[in-house]
Amino acid sequence: VAAVMLSLRGQLAALAIAAVVIIVGVPLWWRTTETYRAWLPVSQINELAKLQLQLSADVEVVFARGTLTPEQQKKVPLTQTQDEEHRVDEDTALRYRYETRYRTATIMEEDALNQPTAAEADLSLHTLSESPCGSLVVYVIPESSSLLRQDVDVYIGQRRTALLRIGSPMRVGRTLEQLLAHMEPRMKQVLQVMSFSNTDITAALSDRVRVSPGNKGSIADSMRAFKSSPGYEITFSLLNPDPKSHRLHWDIEGAVQTYIQPLLTKLAPVANFSIDSQTLYYAVLGVNPRFDSSRSAYTLNADSLAHVINPVEARLGSNAASSNPVLNFLLYVPDAHHSPLYINDRKKQEVPSNAFHSPRWGGIMVYNVNAFYGLDAVFPVDININMAKVMGVFLAQLRLLLGVQSSTPPPGFQVAACGSAGLADWELDRLMWSRSVENVATATTTITSLAQLLDQIGNIVINDNIAQQVSSAVTSLQLAVAELEAGNLGFALQYSKEAILASERAFFDPSLLHLLYFPDDQKFAIYIPLFLPMCVPILLSLLKIVSEARQKRREKQAKKD
Repeated sequence: VAAVMLSLRGQLAALAIAAVVIIVGVPLWWRTTETYRAWLPVSQINELAKLQLQLSADVEVVFARGTLTPEQQKKVPLTQTQDEEHRVDEDTALRYRYETRYRTATIMEEDALNQPTAAEADLSLHTLSESPCGSLVVYVIPESSSLLRQDVDVYIGQRRTALLRIGSPMRVGRTLEQLLAHMEPRMKQVLQVMSFSNTDITAALSDRVRVSPGNKGSIADSMRAFKSSPGYEITFSLLNPDPKSHRLHWDIEGAVQTYIQPLLTKLAPVANFSIDSQTLYYAVLGVNPRFDSSRSAYTLNADSLAHVINPVEARLGSNAASSNPVLNFLLYVPDAHHSPLYINDRKKQEVPSNAFHSPRWGGIMVYNVNAFYGLDAVFPVDININMAKVMGVFLAQLRLLLGVQSSTPPPGFQVAACGSAGLADWELDRLMWSRSVENVATATTTITSLAQLLDQIGNIVINDNIAQQVSSAVTSLQLAVAELEAGNLGFALQYSKEAILASERAFFDPSLLHLLYFPDDQKFAIYIPLFLPMCVPILLSLLKIVSEARQKRREKQAKKD
């Protein structure tokens, strides 16, 4: 009896230990060693992976006196909507919607159109009403108007206004439909110049889609410009390789305020800018210029310009406190032994600006001062640099590097100079359209890649702050796409900037490093030496209990038989 009781007690102890391990130990171990993964909006991310963008622009066409017949005037105001669809690839589609409203000019607009010149008319029309960001107003003027030259049919001003000249109503078309059909080719050209174009928008998607052969020119322009960023650092450097020969003076602060700051102020919706300057002594080019005896000057050929940047860049330094891209503008004054120095293009012709720029890096201008070396000159010679000449070159390079395209207008077009701001309103709109689409494409690619990475590697912890950043990026992307569809360009750009910031913060979070976590095979290698010595006695006891239970069952069956 005592042996039976002892055996029963051992079996109960083994069962109790097994029950505690299975009911308490295993769930507790599972809970304490599981990977915490916060919820992510995967379904919404998958919807954004198939990018369906619609860009909407409001266009207002205003007919001046003498452009419509009385019968045609009865049919205005009139509103038309025109859609264009472009399939970029299987996951990306673009739709352009132009909502055009036709009306006749008011009395004050007629007075503005009677100004002596087109520039004065453009300014007068701007003072009457300011068009919202992303919209256009086209004023149709009669053939007898003296605002435009004889060889000009379209005038594009500094704002969001264009003047379009057409023939007499009886010659162009008797009905309003015929008149609009006659105007349609010119209207398309105006929209291509002043608003978004398919080539520019497709180029903005270059990181997401493959380059088609027809868009290589626009892709080259986009590759020249810096990628969209919340901020940029601009550095102006004066290189003086021969301080013993000349003492250089440049009013960089005043020049920046006069020539550069108006442009940066206008670009404030696109990005933030910070400017600094420096003077580097004994900084020489990495290429020895060649002496051209026919011109008694030294020259730098186009093939050697690529070797100029690297040696100079080592002396420039970098702003380690900022992760924003840096635009470098270098003013190089050659030493007395290699002066004058001129830059030649690939056709061996002298470059008028004596400057060149490098895509996504900056620009370099050579400033010759050999005219200051007279026979009775006392070295070092004091030289005041002509900042108007220098900043004119740097301003043109800055426009190119920031993505402001200066394409050749179609025949019959006259484009007004951009003015003191260095940027027309419609040029800013074109840049904002491209930047908005680029930000949306980049943010969707980043957030989709992150979701795929987290799905493939299941043992990466997804903290709540990462989930919050991902959700914020998805929400901002949805709002940006909705604002683009509604034609609210300013809000669309703002939401797209928020989306790209949130997506990059989530993607580059240090807690997502895969090296911080063990793969499954390493987990088994760690836990088996710990649990195996404890589990073997329990398993043997359970096997013994099962074996004894089967033995008793067979004995009872034998007694019954």
